[in-house]
Amino acid sequence: MKKVKITVLKTTLDQELANEYGAEGLTACPMLMEGQEFYADYAKPDGFCDEAWKAIYQYVFALSHGADQELFYYGDWIRKPGVAICSCNDGLRPVIFKLESTDEDSQMEYIPVR
Repeated sequence: MKKVKITVLKTTLDQELANEYGAEGLTACPMLMEGQEFYADYAKPDGFCDEAWKAIYQYVFALSHGADQELFYYGDWIRKPGVAICSCNDGLRPVIFKLESTDEDSQMEYIPVR
């Protein structure tokens, strides 16, 4: 298993939807910043948003286990092998992530009970 680099590409705000449905003063996501980087494998990295992790973890897991471009929608989604572009599931202010395979081996940071 390899580590996957997660880069925050963009924090967005759909102003039209925010005006109609959002709380007063809603802004782009305050949890993450553009350019921020994390490394992950099977576990959510420290400081990463729980909701964003739920939205992207299956891609992180696939990339950490060797998935390439062909496995992501039969090669008609991303042109670069070992890359996925994903977003969190916040419909008013989604955060866009770039996930990249790395050659860095992953290490379990706990000892299994059994």
